[in-house]
Amino acid sequence: MGNSGPLAASPENAFAADLFEALPARYDRLAETLSFHQNRRWRGELVRHVTRFQPQRILDVATGTAGVAIALAHASDAHIVGVDITESMLERGRERVRTAGLDNRIRLQVARAEELPFPDGHFDAVSFTYLLRYVADPGATIAELARVLRPGGGMTSLDFYVPPSLVWRAAWRGYTRLVLPVAGYALGGRPWAGVGRFLGPNIEEFYRRWPLHRIFEAWRTAGMVDDDHEVMSLGGGLVMWGRKRHA
Repeated sequence: MGNSGPLAASPENAFAADLFEALPARYDRLAETLSFHQNRRWRGELVRHVTRFQPQRILDVATGTAGVAIALAHASDAHIVGVDITESMLERGRERVRTAGLDNRIRLQVARAEELPFPDGHFDAVSFTYLLRYVADPGATIAELARVLRPGGGMTSLDFYVPPSLVWRAAWRGYTRLVLPVAGYALGGRPWAGVGRFLGPNIEEFYRRWPLHRIFEAWRTAGMVDDDHEVMSLGGGLVMWGRKRHA
């Protein structure tokens, strides 16, 4: 899907759609390699928090190639709907779901996180990964995600983070500014080099505008309680979770 598609309703959506359009074939392997296999650890922590709620219906937003959806299916008996704005990522995800024999429990479809095509309170749990940096209004998006979650249900998120320690932040900046673009190009060609150049500055810019306390405030404004988080891998990853307040 390019930026002329009907779901590219904001510059942030259009940028994300174009960025990820050429990545699906090697996405899963390179995401693990370039994160030093930390991405899998972070996903495992996200899955653990989602399944604590023993959900029967899960919505996985920004599902991409369905890595989280498949992990959730393996860790629970739930039926899972995965949504994403990039059709090529979803096509790769459907292949992975079929190969895993999970097409009776996982359904993937195109949809925007900012305007979900589901009724209020439809899901027992909502997960989203690497999402908020690609939407125009993170606060409104969090409210929309909470809208489709039933009262008492759980919401969990995963994203990159900026290491709090000055020493590790300097190492992180060196890796994301210098190593990642070169390694991305060597392993995945021009599209991955583009991701490598973009990623570090984009993550830092996002947290300048949306520091952790502001994200927590958006969760609470959306009706989430018992919110908490874990900074992982010396600050490279961030998992957040909470429960929707009963009316």
